[in-house]
Amino acid sequence: MSVLIKSELAGFGKRLAKELHSNVGFIKEISEGLVSAGGKRLRPSLSLLAGKLLGVSSETSIQVALTVELTHSATLLHDDLIDNAETRRGSESAFRRYGSVVSVMSGDFMLARALGLLASLNNSEFTRLMSETATQICEGEVLQLQMASDEAWDFDRYRQVIEGKTAVLFAAAIEGVGLFSGRPVQELVALRSFGISYGRAFQMRDDYLDLMGDEKLMGKPVGGDLREGNGTYPVLWLLEAGIDEAQTILRRRASEDGDISRMVDLVRHYGADKLTKEQIAKDIREAKKALEIFPTSEARTCLIELAELEISRVE
Repeated sequence: MSVLIKSELAGFGKRLAKELHSNVGFIKEISEGLVSAGGKRLRPSLSLLAGKLLGVSSETSIQVALTVELTHSATLLHDDLIDNAETRRGSESAFRRYGSVVSVMSGDFMLARALGLLASLNNSEFTRLMSETATQICEGEVLQLQMASDEAWDFDRYRQVIEGKTAVLFAAAIEGVGLFSGRPVQELVALRSFGISYGRAFQMRDDYLDLMGDEKLMGKPVGGDLREGNGTYPVLWLLEAGIDEAQTILRRRASEDGDISRMVDLVRHYGADKLTKEQIAKDIREAKKALEIFPTSEARTCLIELAELEISRVE
């Protein structure tokens, strides 16, 4: 993948820094921190690979990638405030360093930049897609908080949460490029299906590692979701199986010593870890199947390999 879109990713990074430039010191520092932190650049990679797959120009693919990434970056700043996060990608979170007002307004600054890109692209279908995407992100975040508040956890709403928090941005990154390709509706549906399935697997893997991961490798404490009252896939399986102890720990938000390690033991004892891995693998199979409508190409192979990484990351 790196060879196929290496130059475009480098160009994307420079353009992102340009879009995030501000003469206001605090905004500039927060923006530069996000750019230098880098991350996996998954959403931009999806857009650029979609461009290769569909024959869309690199410029258009980069502009779609920038719109999606700016929206994503804004949600990171807002999420850290909502989650009371101490760090972001190994560094002190923006709201801890600058305060909630600066952090929220910097996120809004990024959303404003995304609006500017939408105006320059002048594609009503893509604008509508990003509007719907932003709506679903907000609904997913609030639904997660509502589930924890109401202590009403179930798989259907968990699926809505992970699609809203993560999968819809994956879908927008790849479907958005498709909207500039002139391709038939069935291909656009396939692109969205790939993005949603891949995004679900990505978030489910992230949630799994939040409980079952190695703190030293992750660089942060495990059990964050439990402490916030969020029921993720392995824990939800325990609740469905009627494991009362798991429900007790979740309801008290893992507030007692040993709660996190006990939940890990319960997940392993009842096989919920294996069931979670199986669900992740199932979503990846669905993502791969969605791409079968497209002829074999290097870009399609790269998209499949990108999705398959989610399986290896929980092995």
